[in-house]
Amino acid sequence: MSNALNFTGKTALIMGASRGIGLATAELFAELRATVVLVGRTTDSLKKAAQKITNQGGTAFAFHCDVSNYSSVNAAVEYCISQTGQIDFLINNAGVIDPLAHLIDSDPEEWALAADINFKGVYYGMRAVLPHMVEAGHGVVVNMSSGAANSALPGWSHYCSTKAAAKKLTEVAHRELQGTNIRVVGLSPGTVATDMMSKIRDAKINVVSDLEWSAHIPAEWAAKAVSFLCGPEGEEFAGTDFSIKTPEGRERVGLPVK
Repeated sequence: MSNALNFTGKTALIMGASRGIGLATAELFAELRATVVLVGRTTDSLKKAAQKITNQGGTAFAFHCDVSNYSSVNAAVEYCISQTGQIDFLINNAGVIDPLAHLIDSDPEEWALAADINFKGVYYGMRAVLPHMVEAGHGVVVNMSSGAANSALPGWSHYCSTKAAAKKLTEVAHRELQGTNIRVVGLSPGTVATDMMSKIRDAKINVVSDLEWSAHIPAEWAAKAVSFLCGPEGEEFAGTDFSIKTPEGRERVGLPVK
């Protein structure tokens, strides 16, 4: 990353911000001087995180939201607009890995909920935010993707299929929004050392469960990639699924190359 980023005067709405990549992204964007609105289902964690950012000199708000429900997502967007007057960045990060089970053994309700969160939640976020970005004449949407979007992993029928569907949403939105100065891009971070990865390790369901913990990147690396995609250098990757699993991707972002 050739230039230091500064998001002064910008507002980031971050879905799934109570922990993991979402929380790391909120903290980094606050350091980069953006106003951050942390959204998720764990209200206490969100409030504590927002208060910590505020105590450190940043500007942060917390709002309870269930991304599987459009009315809830739209309420979060309206809250963000009412508090900050704008949404410059939407980070569609909310996601679940349950149910970790072979398709034939999976719970239909849990499987459907995963689809509602991982796929429909991405659509809901864009549907609620994009009219505001179109009116403002600018904006960046980063949809959290995964290598699972291009894989067929046992026990992950819900995760692989929903990530593939969300990837296609990114591509279609990019095509539809060409010429509007709105960027829609996916980020495929690889395996990240989060609570979700702990669940995957304990499930022993496929090859990802067997990876050494040291193989997983810290959430802060993924957050740095999100900030890169929101900055000026991220423009060339609009409509793609940008990956930091490769040395080239990591080098471009300014991350250590293993």
